[in-house]
Amino acid sequence: RAEIKMASKQLRVWKLKLSDAGIYTCQYGSHKVHTSLHVFKLTISLDGYFLQNEVPELILMQNSSNPVPDLSIALFNSNNNRVTPELQNKTLQKYILNLKKLEAMDSGTWVCQVHSDSPLINQNISFDVKVLGFQNPDSERKYAAVDSTVILSWRLNFQKIKWMKGFTGQLNWKQQESANAHELLDFNVTAQGQLHETKKSSNLLFEIPERKPGNTIEVMLPKVHFNHSGQYQCQLAYQGRHAQSKIELVVMKVSANPVGPLSRGANMMLTCQVFGPLRPNAYLRWERVNGTQMDTKNSKQHEVKLEVNISAAGLWSCHLIEDNDRKISLHYHVEEASVWINYVIIGASVGGSVLVFALACLCIISGISWQRRRQRAKRMAQARQYLLENKTCQCQQ
Repeated sequence: RAEIKMASKQLRVWKLKLSDAGIYTCQYGSHKVHTSLHVFKLTISLDGYFLQNEVPELILMQNSSNPVPDLSIALFNSNNNRVTPELQNKTLQKYILNLKKLEAMDSGTWVCQVHSDSPLINQNISFDVKVLGFQNPDSERKYAAVDSTVILSWRLNFQKIKWMKGFTGQLNWKQQESANAHELLDFNVTAQGQLHETKKSSNLLFEIPERKPGNTIEVMLPKVHFNHSGQYQCQLAYQGRHAQSKIELVVMKVSANPVGPLSRGANMMLTCQVFGPLRPNAYLRWERVNGTQMDTKNSKQHEVKLEVNISAAGLWSCHLIEDNDRKISLHYHVEEASVWINYVIIGASVGGSVLVFALACLCIISGISWQRRRQRAKRMAQARQYLLENKTCQCQQ
């Protein structure tokens, strides 16, 4: 592991070890020159391959022929921002440091800066960190209307950081936190960076878009239903370790009863419903656009259904509000019945009443006539019986 260059009087040592530390003497004739070699060794856990939210461990060791100094250590991430590590254990020969939880953006070359005043040491030791994960947040929430189209996507960073190691993953869905998860698809990525997906059988109707980036897991719900709400979690797996990112889908629906134009003097019930994971301070609001304060109604916090009884036509809007921010709004246009329709409705009502009265009268008249015919038939039958009896008596005489 060593080479001496006689022409330049140089000693070259490869692949230094801690045991190589010490005093090296170069003797030329009666001249001697002494050089002290101080050796540092920096190791990082898991060979520098991490999943997001994992905590790396750094071990810095030193060896010297002289008493080893007390070191000052500073760390700088791939963006050249200083990172404050947590010192787990320390001896003069060994320093054990824990970093913060890693994010996908932390991938790159880090620098460990070592300093000592006596002896004077200023040494920068670089090391590589690769963090496999999502370019999405760990958790996000999306909002959709019933019958709309929604695309849920997770962007992986394996191509960007040149991960070059195979890993697997799956996409699961569950409607509530306490419910059982349903596997929608699984996937694997080869060491060459090729993504392969397999759709699993599920009652949930979804599609995998054909045209999408090669580093993206994506599903499309072509026609959102209330039952599609819930938690969609994408999970990565590498050497028994896992990382995940979830999207919570909240679905809203508005309806009216009765459906159709609003007649003058009539009422209509508007209903707004949401289904899915909500924040504790979320609430619903019905309001008429360009209306007054009387045309506004709020639900209680965390209520998932709000009904309002209206008598005014116009554009009504339902809002889902979280943290004083409108997350989704749906509109329902209530049309006012035209004058001739109102006349038709009034005429139909009056005509219907007259028709009912006429039918009642007809029934009464028919009943009376039927009763009279029945009585007349009864009297004729009695008369025939009387004549028959008299005729019989005359023959016997």
